[in-house]
Amino acid sequence: MIFKSNPIVLATALLALLSFHVQSTIVEIRTSLGVVEVNLYDNTTPATVDNFLSYVNSGAYFNNVVHRSVGGFIVQAGGYQYNGPITDSFTLDEIETGTAVVNEPKLSNVRGTIAMAKLSNQANSATSEWFINLANNSANLDLQNSGFTVFGQVTDEGMQVIDAIAELSLMNAGGAFSDLPIRNYTQTDLDNDEPITDEHLVIISDVVVIDSDVDTAASLNPVANTLIDSSNGGGDSGSGGGAFGWLLLLGLALLQKNRLLKR
Repeated sequence: MIFKSNPIVLATALLALLSFHVQSTIVEIRTSLGVVEVNLYDNTTPATVDNFLSYVNSGAYFNNVVHRSVGGFIVQAGGYQYNGPITDSFTLDEIETGTAVVNEPKLSNVRGTIAMAKLSNQANSATSEWFINLANNSANLDLQNSGFTVFGQVTDEGMQVIDAIAELSLMNAGGAFSDLPIRNYTQTDLDNDEPITDEHLVIISDVVVIDSDVDTAASLNPVANTLIDSSNGGGDSGSGGGAFGWLLLLGLALLQKNRLLKR
């Protein structure tokens, strides 16, 4: 028996294969300035999502501090915890971190995406710190350091909260806190040795899972990181786009074969 494939059906199936299968746990990042809802891409970046949720479920992000804000670029948190008024040199407690996660640079660092921070020139060094992209940073972050792993997307009105954080005044508190967003605190307060409290910092009271169903984000359409696949900087996990390329070639070949058989 000769099976005659329908080219339209075949093309549809091929596009389904080439599309990211978007599934998502939903979390809330509860900040001093409001709640930020994030859909996590469980299936596309499974190792990174599992890593992030391990910190969420352990309570590691309780009283976390947004410790870095760079205008038009990113807002960063996940590394430091507030445990009381700061009266002398500025210090925050580092949260305890686990094993670093393998890089998964499959999605693009466009505005509103959440991605893992990591050490310079160490592709697989991400642990607990993460950042949210304020702009389309794909030209830089999709390639730099073998690509920064995007593992979720801010939804609904969450970016209004992130933008409000980005608009706060900054204080250079040294070290990792050279771009510290600060509220209701001035240079005069600093000169007068006024303590810095949770009223002045952007505190993340907690990050909580509000929906653990990984099928909650079927309507989202994440942007693929195509730059990492056109370079040699893909690291250990940059070959995914190559597989898509082979699928595309295979699909085109099958479509051409269909046309030839029908003549």
